[in-house]
Parts: sequence; structure tokens; C-alpha cells
Amino acid sequence: NLTHDPEPSPNDPTATKPSISSFLLEDKRGQVEKEEEKDPAAMGDASDDNRVPVTILTGFLGSGKTTLLNHILTATHGKKIAIIENEFGEVGIDDALLQKNTKVQSDEEIIEMMNGCICCTVRQDLIVVLNKLRKRVEDKTLHLDGIVIETTGMADPAPVAQTFFVDEDVRRFSRLDGIVTLVDAKHIEQHLDEEKKEGAENEAVEQIAFADRLLLNKIDVVTEEDLDRVEKRIRAINSEAPIQRCQQSNVSVDSVLNIKGFDLEKTLEMDPEFLNTEGEHEHDDSVTSCGIREAGEVDIEKFQKFIQRILVSQGPDMFRMKGVISVRHSKQKFVYHAVHMLFCGDFTEEWGPNEKRESKLIFIGKNLNHEQLKKDFAACVVTPEMIVQDIQKLRFAVGDRVEANAEEGGWRAGKIVELMYHGDFMPPGFVAPYQIELDDGTLIFAPADDNLCVRAAPSTTK
Repeated sequence: NLTHDPEPSPNDPTATKPSISSFLLEDKRGQVEKEEEKDPAAMGDASDDNRVPVTILTGFLGSGKTTLLNHILTATHGKKIAIIENEFGEVGIDDALLQKNTKVQSDEEIIEMMNGCICCTVRQDLIVVLNKLRKRVEDKTLHLDGIVIETTGMADPAPVAQTFFVDEDVRRFSRLDGIVTLVDAKHIEQHLDEEKKEGAENEAVEQIAFADRLLLNKIDVVTEEDLDRVEKRIRAINSEAPIQRCQQSNVSVDSVLNIKGFDLEKTLEMDPEFLNTEGEHEHDDSVTSCGIREAGEVDIEKFQKFIQRILVSQGPDMFRMKGVISVRHSKQKFVYHAVHMLFCGDFTEEWGPNEKRESKLIFIGKNLNHEQLKKDFAACVVTPEMIVQDIQKLRFAVGDRVEANAEEGGWRAGKIVELMYHGDFMPPGFVAPYQIELDDGTLIFAPADDNLCVRAAPSTTK
């Protein structure tokens, strides 16, 4: 039950418009004194390197990157961190998922970049964002203990890492501390084995190969035998990086920040062309993203059926789904995400008093039918015509005599007093087909329009 359940083609401008957002984040317990950096970086002795350490957080779609960022935001590390976020798609979702844990955020600190991916066409935009942070640090209007760059799940981390060696201002301001790759233990083998067209890179392989730290996530949904097999495959690609097993991306901040893991010499040994910025980077153009932004309120039951159809019919090719849904009869946002056929969703924080209620969804997968996805979701948005149609499908009308199954009280006689009923005491988004007034004056509701819950009274015919 979705309401109760406890993450391209750069040549397709209508399907792919990745964005970069940067916003300042402060630990909720406030700042503590900054610890001295002790990284043996390129600028002299380790103790002399006061540049801002940068972590590149990568991993294939749905591996748990945003969940890990939320852990970082809520941990009591006392550091002030800038997050630079890249999303694969024209509708940004992660901003909304992270915003509830953001203490310091202003319009000035949010930057959107469109038409490209962080490892290709918006690499220059990444430099612009980093230099903006650099100027604020140099002007002493901002103190930073670190920067985390969350790449899109379709990004090759190598071109992102190049940024910290080919741009002089960026190199002087910051140092690449490490590339941390999250690995989805349930689905990684499928992506490692995926056949790509000639010339296209396998991003899942690249993300593992360039990792300085590997977080093997979702270990709770696979067997120990599966984990051993996956680790062997990882080791065949990257034999050096430590592997840490985890679930729900729950690891200590020390596993991600200031790990002093990146080694340029080792990287050049693995990839002599690492610093060649002229190299081509080609994605699999059968993989696209479809973003939907829809005003209004959604019928949660119809949305459940919409998602279920996708999971059943397109699960293997649907790499990632996530969204924030405005549900009718709910003050709370419904936030969900899915990887292939694994789905998780729940009602979270309430909509703000001045916040526009709209639904935002993103689908990333192979051979997506964009128009069909948009059409099918639009059919979940509540309209007056939908309400009329739903009422016409009901078996009873207001005033009809019925018998209601009152469980311990057995079948009791009464009459229908309201159709498509929702009370404040009911779960968010839930709508009962009938509210019934029993003959003794008690008001109850029928949760479903079937003979197990409500039936015609013996003397009543419809």
C-alpha cells in the first residue's frame, strides 16, 4: 500500500535537462571550531593545506545518494558544508527532498543550470558555482569546512574530478578529497552487464573504477551469497578502494567527509588520459528522463494504480522514479522513490502556508514513452469531471437504505448520507465511498464499495 509503505540522452533537449543546484548547509547543532586540515595535498606540507576539501558523491541511479546527503545534514558533525547537486532531468526533485534538512538557504545560493550533464556540457557551470563559493570565502562572508558534489546517477565522475586540476582558481581554492561511490547491491550487476552501443560508456563501471571509497548499500534486500558475489565483481574493477557495507545509506560522516582518499598519481596510472579535457563523453541515448510538473491535487488511489502499472510493466527498464505529490485531503506531502521494482513512499512534512501545491515527478529509464507517462499521470489529478465519474460508478446514492458491516456489531441497518467521504480523523488522502448513518444515529463510513462492507437493505432495490 503506497500510503502506508515505511532515486540520457544529452541529445534530446525535451527529455534531458539536468540541473545543478548549490546551497549552503549548516549542521543543526551549530558550528564548532574548525579542525585543522591534515591532507598531504598538492600545496606543500599537509599541515599547510588549508584549501576546502571536496567530496564527489556518485553512484548509479537509485543507489542512495540523496539519502546519504540527508544523513550528513542531520548528523552532529558541527561543520558547515556546501552541497552542489546535479539532477538528471528537467524537474528537480532532490532540492525538495533535502530542503527540510537545510538550515541556511536563500535564493541567492540556489543556482539552476540546464541542458547538459555535470560530466559533459555543464562542467563549465560547475566551475562557475565553485568560483562563486570561492569569492565568498575569500571575502570572509562565508566559512566552509567542506563541499559535497552529488552527481547525477548517469554521470562519469572522472570529468568532474578533472575540474579540480585544470582550473587554476578552483585548484587554489579547493582540493579533491575523495570520490565516494554508492553501490546498489540489489541492482548493480544488472547495470554492470548492460550492453551499450559502441562508443558509449558504462557509467556504473566508471563510477566504481574511480572510487576512493565504496559504500555497498541496500544489503538488507539481498543475501550474504549475493553480497560476496557483488564484492568480487567490484574488486575486479577496483581492487584498492575500501568497501563498507550499509543499508539506507547509513554510515558515519567520517566515511564520506575528509577521507583524504584521492591520489592523482594512482588515477593517472589507471587512466593516463584523465587530465585530457578534450576527450568525448558519450551517454547511451536510449536512456532518457521524463519530468512532470502538475498543479492541483492528486487522487491517491488512482496514483497507486498508476505506479503499480509502471512497476509491473516497465520495472526492469525503469532505472529511477521519484517525486513529491500533492494529494487531495492531505496536509502532508507524499514523497516516494523507486529503483526498478522496489518502491518506497510515505507522507512527510506538511505543505507550507505560502507554498504552491503542485506535484513534481521524474522518471529515468530506457525507451520511455514520455507522452504516455504524462497522460497517465494527468488522469490522476482531481477534476470536477473525475468526481462526477467516480460518484456515478457507486452502487448507492444519498438516501438509499443499506446494511453496513459494523464488525463486532454485525450487519446494521442505516442510510447513505454522503458520497466520497473524507473526515479529518482518516488517513491522509483516504476517501471512503460512503458515509452511513445507522438507525441509532451513529455515523460510520464504508471503506470500500463492495458487499463485504455495505449491501442493499432487504427492502431496498436500486
